Amino acid sequence: MNIMDKDFKEKRVIMDQKKKLMKKEEKFLNKKENMFIKNKISPIKEKLEEKIPAKMMDTFEKAFEKGFYYVFEKGTRVIEKSYNTEKLKSEADINEYILSKKINNKNLNRIDKIAKNGALMNKGITTAEGTVLGLLGIGLPDIPVFIGVILKTVYEICLNYGFNYDSEDEKAFILYIICASSNTTTEKIIYSNEADKIGCNIDNRFVNKVEINKLIEVTSKNLSRNLILSKVIQGVPIIGIYGGLSNYRLIRDISEMASIKYKKRLLNKL
Repeated sequence: MNIMDKDFKEKRVIMDQKKKLMKKEEKFLNKKENMFIKNKISPIKEKLEEKIPAKMMDTFEKAFEKGFYYVFEKGTRVIEKSYNTEKLKSEADINEYILSKKINNKNLNRIDKIAKNGALMNKGITTAEGTVLGLLGIGLPDIPVFIGVILKTVYEICLNYGFNYDSEDEKAFILYIICASSNTTTEKIIYSNEADKIGCNIDNRFVNKVEINKLIEVTSKNLSRNLILSKVIQGVPIIGIYGGLSNYRLIRDISEMASIKYKKRLLNKL
């Protein structure tokens, strides 16, 4: 095979992968709520949420804000103890070398599989964490732990696709991913687009104008609105088991969006 044929085939593979990823992202951002949940569960959920005092909502938002500040400032090294950072970076280097030699579906899908397996483990962790705390009747105190699991999930996916998460810009990229995953309105598309802009600027070494503290507030608001009912219920013994299921759903969505965004950046670099 001559060089021109090889380049053409590799460009075709990248183009096909981008098309599939685009369809997957569109499906994620426009997915419709299950009809049973929409007709039976959502009306009850909405009525219960209406009864939640504004002060309680504010308390949850502040709890998430404090959780993010704490984890970003002091918790990253603790999170990194839960996985082998150097091993993940070494695997990413190997994958980068393999792709430099041959770009095909097999090599790209291999990275997807590694990221998916890591995310699957984190879904189990957060479901167990939420369920156990729910049975014990604990809601607010587990928020920093839950944020830690969220960031662990995204950090591992980030490393799997050959990126790092240390810079302020990467933190902003991650926060927009979380917003796009946790928001339940059409605003999730805006957050998704912002993540793309920041990712593009990072990879092309352009300057990002982001107020990280303001973004933490926005992310906390999105997370608290997504989870407040489950967290309130999680504070009630036995019934609180519902909280674990909500945790699982959110981690599933965040891991899916993170995989889409980081793979998109990888494909754009090839």
